[in-house]
Amino acid sequence: MAKTPARGVVKRRLAGEVGSGAATRFYRNCLLHTVLRLASDPRWRTVIAFDGCKEGASCLAPVLGEVELVPQDRGDLGTRMQRLFDCLPPGPVLIVGSDIPSIRPAHIAEAFKLLARADAVFGPAPDGGYWLVGLKRTPRTLAPFAGVRWSGPHALADTLANLKERRVALAAKLSDVDTAEDLRRERGQAERLL
Repeated sequence: MAKTPARGVVKRRLAGEVGSGAATRFYRNCLLHTVLRLASDPRWRTVIAFDGCKEGASCLAPVLGEVELVPQDRGDLGTRMQRLFDCLPPGPVLIVGSDIPSIRPAHIAEAFKLLARADAVFGPAPDGGYWLVGLKRTPRTLAPFAGVRWSGPHALADTLANLKERRVALAAKLSDVDTAEDLRRERGQAERLL
């Protein structure tokens, strides 16, 4: 899932600490690097759920021939993710964030492997959220996002509570970058993305 990489649209909390130019550059470059890393792997098909028009995705020009852009629905994060799970072609689906500097194809491969034995898989984040969610979608698509308190320490716990009768697996814990402290912590991965 991706946002239009424009000032005032992305990484607003980070922008308050490092400036909107640096925050926007970080997001644009992290998004491009994520797509470059993941889209070239033949084990899966990469689709970018984009919140803006295709013209807003100009930073993705180097990879637009390798990936498909689909629009995100309106609504909160859960509504937008649920629409993707409901509308994408049959089979297991993973949704990942676009601000995870450490993400690698091995993380995605492991999540698909875990999902083969579970109904859902999550990649926890240190802040109580998650950087990855995957659903098997058979015999029907689950709907785990009702009542989730997004952008806070309860997102993963709330989502897991909605799946209490299901088999859930946890993938690697990775960090997203929301604050200057996150950026410092992920410096080895993120410094070249500024």
